[in-house]
Amino acid sequence: MFDFKEIVSDEATLRAALAVADTVPLALSQAQLAGDGEFLERLRPHVNGPWDYSENIPPELKAETRERLIATLKDYAAAGRALPPPPKPELLQTMMALAAGQAIPDEYAPMLLEQSSVDGGEKERQWRKPADRDFSVAIVGAGMSGIGMAIKLQQAGIPFTIFEKNATVGGTWYENFYPGCGVDTPNHFYSFSFELFHDWTHFFSKRDALWQYFERLADKHDLRRHIRFNTEVTSAQYDEARQTWKLRAKRQDGTEENIEANALISAVGQLNRPSVPKIAGLETFKGPAFHTGKWDHSADIAGKNVAMIGTGASGMQVGPTIAPLVEKLSIFQRSPHWVVPNPNYHRSVKDEKKWVLRHIPFYVQWYRFQLFWGFADGLWPALQKDPSWDRPAQSLNATNERYRINMVRHIEREVGERKDLLPKVVPNYPPYGKRILIDNHWYKMLTRDNVELVTDHIDHVEADGVVTKDGNKHPADVIVLATGFQAGRMLWPMEIKGKSGRSLRDVWGEDDPRAYLGVTVPDFPNLFIMYGPNTNLGHGGSAIFHAECQIRYIMDLLHHMMADNLAAVEVRADVHDDYNARVDAAHERMVWTHGGMSNWYKNAKGRVIANSPWRLVDYWKMTSRADLRDYVVQRKDGGPRIAA
Repeated sequence: MFDFKEIVSDEATLRAALAVADTVPLALSQAQLAGDGEFLERLRPHVNGPWDYSENIPPELKAETRERLIATLKDYAAAGRALPPPPKPELLQTMMALAAGQAIPDEYAPMLLEQSSVDGGEKERQWRKPADRDFSVAIVGAGMSGIGMAIKLQQAGIPFTIFEKNATVGGTWYENFYPGCGVDTPNHFYSFSFELFHDWTHFFSKRDALWQYFERLADKHDLRRHIRFNTEVTSAQYDEARQTWKLRAKRQDGTEENIEANALISAVGQLNRPSVPKIAGLETFKGPAFHTGKWDHSADIAGKNVAMIGTGASGMQVGPTIAPLVEKLSIFQRSPHWVVPNPNYHRSVKDEKKWVLRHIPFYVQWYRFQLFWGFADGLWPALQKDPSWDRPAQSLNATNERYRINMVRHIEREVGERKDLLPKVVPNYPPYGKRILIDNHWYKMLTRDNVELVTDHIDHVEADGVVTKDGNKHPADVIVLATGFQAGRMLWPMEIKGKSGRSLRDVWGEDDPRAYLGVTVPDFPNLFIMYGPNTNLGHGGSAIFHAECQIRYIMDLLHHMMADNLAAVEVRADVHDDYNARVDAAHERMVWTHGGMSNWYKNAKGRVIANSPWRLVDYWKMTSRADLRDYVVQRKDGGPRIAA
């Protein structure tokens, strides 16, 4: 809880901190503490978006915002007041509209109250395992999703074991340590709402800070005693007679063990197995050649000729980081990406801002809501196809076109006099057709004398270079494969068999995974998938937000199993099929099915298998409560399987 007397005890520190804080979250904090939104109306004309206001608000209004908040904090300290109740609906609407710079639908209020805890504190659902219930959970993966799931299981008193193939926690943030590796979602949103961290050193942190966040969570909640490190689950079979999952796991030393659990949770994600392209002659290359996901730090790149194949998210981070170090950087691009600038991408977080995040009630929650809107649902309308739009080859609708124009202008400013680069770097498909990337000084890098952008297709690799189809040979001492991951082969290489004995790989085929809410599959009782099919966020947002939605949904199912003495829950086939039909129909109206480009979001037949088509608020509502009517259930006492 907040100690108001301590907050106002050093007024100089308080004023110095407020001076560098964002005005709108400060105003929202004051309004919520005071229960009055009248002052917000004076700010509203100056706020055009969730962060497009810093230069628009007059200095006198900024100063008045700070003075009002200081007076309110002093009043709380003098009167010994507790935090107020949740804002009334009318005030909450006014507050959300100011935070986003536009009117926000009523449907966002319940999500904001729960996910952002602006009701004065987190109200956990009472998920508890009865003392007499024998029940255990096996989690595969101790990355972001596995750690979050484990925290909630432990709080509910449900025994669990995590099987992690690596030597420690962190998943992708442990495995990826290429130069420049970092997050492209703001850290204050890319973190659990139930485990806020106020001391991020940067607004967009690099790999070490992210990995350490999950390391701290594992230590804080004493999770390591539940984790079997250096142990990889190779197979899982559902035993219908015992209504349990039987797993086989292989330790690093080659020994194996068999495990039995009532429920199986896959937390291995979509992007954990590198995709290495089949390039003729790659095996003949005499120098180091490695994937960004398996970076070889023993390879000395300083002063060397480096060939980087791929210009996606990891390439965008690696290229500008190593360009100043190498003799020459040859970048092989299949197609360009749309890129947006963000002024905070390289900025550090001032100590005063950290103080505000830690000490000012409701500030961090409203700051997170602004990030939520600006990086997720506020973008969603721009991804919808307008059938009447007259320029469908380059954009989808008027908003999408406006984004395109702004991005092109940014590219033109960055390349400056190097106009020869424009035909190579300006995409010919609508914005968001591929993953939008944040500009890591990419275009400035391309203008360096030692950087060459190659757009001719690769023909083959020789011992000392890369040869393109035009016959040109590009000398190379090192090859870096920035070629992404095998997103379509979800849960691979595990072999998972359901109650019928059929494997999940046979059900899904090579690259067509489907699941209800991305979480459950018919014929696989008590199997829950995190970051499963159609849950990747291609339009922004936070993977951690989605993970929290899945954690809550799985915990609600487990709660039903405990409360109703259920041994098995299996999603109905008709519910599963109807959901996936709705997913496909929604995608037909969205940018990722546009015919002008290819992306890793689609399988070989063109079906979007990775991305969610929903707004975050839609998915939050879908996963808010588990409805047993969607499931066939079986009681623990051995009674008949019934549709709930």
